[in-house]
Amino acid sequence: MTRAQPNVLLITLDQFRGDCLSALGHPVVKTPNLDALATEAVTFTQHHSQAAPCSPGRASLYTGQYLMNHRVCFNGSPLDDRFDNMARFARRRGYAPALFGYTDQGVDPRVTARFDDARLSSYQGVLPGFDWVLDLSEPYTPWLAHLREHGHDVSDHLAALETEPDRHESLSISSFLTERFLAWHSPTSPWFAHLSYLRPHPPYTAAGRWAHEYDPSSVDLPIPPSEDRHGFHEAIMRLPETRAPSTDEGMRRMRAQYYGMVSEVDAHLGRIFATLRERGEWENTIIVVTADHGEQLGDHGLREKVGFFPQSYHIIGMIRVPRLVAAHGRRVEAFTENVDVFPTLCELLDAPIPAQCDGRSLVPWLHGATPIDWRTMATWEYDWRYIYITDDADGAALNWPSDRRLERQHLCVQCDDSVAYVQFGNGDWLAFDLAVDPTWRTPIHDPERVLSLAQRMLTWRSQHTRRELTGLKLERGGVGRWPDGVGWRTTN
Repeated sequence: MTRAQPNVLLITLDQFRGDCLSALGHPVVKTPNLDALATEAVTFTQHHSQAAPCSPGRASLYTGQYLMNHRVCFNGSPLDDRFDNMARFARRRGYAPALFGYTDQGVDPRVTARFDDARLSSYQGVLPGFDWVLDLSEPYTPWLAHLREHGHDVSDHLAALETEPDRHESLSISSFLTERFLAWHSPTSPWFAHLSYLRPHPPYTAAGRWAHEYDPSSVDLPIPPSEDRHGFHEAIMRLPETRAPSTDEGMRRMRAQYYGMVSEVDAHLGRIFATLRERGEWENTIIVVTADHGEQLGDHGLREKVGFFPQSYHIIGMIRVPRLVAAHGRRVEAFTENVDVFPTLCELLDAPIPAQCDGRSLVPWLHGATPIDWRTMATWEYDWRYIYITDDADGAALNWPSDRRLERQHLCVQCDDSVAYVQFGNGDWLAFDLAVDPTWRTPIHDPERVLSLAQRMLTWRSQHTRRELTGLKLERGGVGRWPDGVGWRTTN
């Protein structure tokens, strides 16, 4: 007997740190609705994004691939149109996948026909396969029109965000997205919807009463930077866009506003969950809550999403599958990653997992099991080559195929419960003893320990190179693992 397909609700909260849930013991922030969801879901306490900023992190979520394979290196880096993704997958399963918000995926230039195609001037395109029901990519045009209808004629989208504390919270960008989703009537049943919330993204200005929800004087202070720090760390501490406030007062104010944004989106999720119950859809809706990346929030002298520290990559991860009640309320402390989300949806919807996926299905955890061969570490990557691509002084030189300077401008991180290793593209490295100091400020210098960490990363890379056709042998009509989309398969 075939099980009826469920609704699917994928929720991303931009820059939502994994430690900002009161259910997981945060000392200040309040998230009552996510806490309530946790009693009916599986919460992955060590869930990580695979890249930052938005475009690379989302490419990993949507395609199930590490940055080294999807190669969306930065905001403005194209997404290869040959890749499968969760929207295309959902469409194959009979859904009309609907997007509320944005996906920040740049067009593959090979599918464009003219040099003046507007998509070649923006990274804020839609992931192929989605129906864009509400476009909240910059400059948030529908929301700005909504504000004008209510007597607020703000000058531009940044000013609109910066003045959110001055308006009633019912006019916030988060409220606007929520209202549009609640008023939406899917053209198909069951439905697949992706709600991509901007908040708690900077600027650090919570909406209406949420701007006053947390007293800055009661807010915790961040982890200070180490006195002995790598040159890359020092450099990003000096950049205006990633430099943390210089005073404790400024730190507390920034963190209080961030917590206010977290609590606001939590309140809107509570409205959505209540409506699903009222409509009788709660018990037929898979809910996934995650983020594209984290937020430094002053830790290590940094803000925004940047560099190698875990605050930029440790994110929220929750999945509720109504029928899998045995694991409701479970907290999984194993390392899980956003590349696991796409394979998980495939298995939940009884479909094959594309060979391109680097992640693994989380379904065993959702059944209450513990896979014996699960990963023992988390991996993420960061790339800053865009600085060199857009440098006019070097532009001519970078047009030469032999120029390899771009390939040096990146790093890869692996961490487990006791150690962390950072490998830079120029050959530099860092290692931290997390068992002694979990704040990533105690370096490891022992050559043998460092060598073992470097070898572990090399092994990981060798096991996760692209594999679309590597499991197929051209013998007897094709033996082995056929690529998705081919209508016939032959096995031994």
